[in-house]
Amino acid sequence: MKRMIKYLGLMSLILCFSSAAMAADKGKSPIPGMTKSELIKLAKSAAPASIADHATVMIPGADGKLVEAVKGTNGFACIPDIDGQEVPDPFCGDAASMEWADALMSGADRPTNTVPGIAYMAKGGWHFEKDGKILMKEVPGSKRVKEPPHWMLFWPVDSKTSGIPSLPNKLGTYVMWDGTPFAHLMIYQDPGKLK
Repeated sequence: MKRMIKYLGLMSLILCFSSAAMAADKGKSPIPGMTKSELIKLAKSAAPASIADHATVMIPGADGKLVEAVKGTNGFACIPDIDGQEVPDPFCGDAASMEWADALMSGADRPTNTVPGIAYMAKGGWHFEKDGKILMKEVPGSKRVKEPPHWMLFWPVDSKTSGIPSLPNKLGTYVMWDGTPFAHLMIYQDPGKLK
C-alpha cells in the first residue's frame, strides 16, 4: 500500500492536475465546480463497481493538490480526470499502472513496473493524432480524438510481433504508442459493464 501511495502522490499530482490546471486556465475543466461527493462519484465511474467500490479515491483539495477522499482496500486508485478536457476522463488503476504512469510523466526512458498494470477508463479518454500516428502528447497540427470506454494493459507489447494493429480499428484493440517503450494495449470495451 505504501508503494501505491508513493506513486499516487507524484503521478496523480502530475498526471491529473498538470493537465487539468492548464485546461482550467482555458475555462475548460469541469472539476473546480464539483462537490466532493460528485468528484468521488466521477472518479469511481472509471472502473467496474467491483473494483471502484474498494479503491482509493484521490480528489483535488482546496490547494488543487490531490488528497485521499476515500481509503481503499484493493490496491486500485481512482481519480476524477486525467486530461483536463471539457469532458472529464476519470481513471482507475492498480499500483503497477500508477508506477508505469509515474515513469511516463517523470520523463523516464521506459516504464519501471515489473508486473503488468491494468487500468480502466469507462468514460473514455482522449489522444492526439498526426500523419496517421497516435502521439504521446499534443503538438502543433495534431488532431484531438475522443477515445470510447476502454481498459488498458501496461506491459511491453508491439504491433509487429503481436499482430495487433497500432491504430484504433473495428476490432476494438490496438497498441497505443507502438514502437516506444511506453507502448501499451488499449481494449475498447466498456469496463463499467464488466462483472
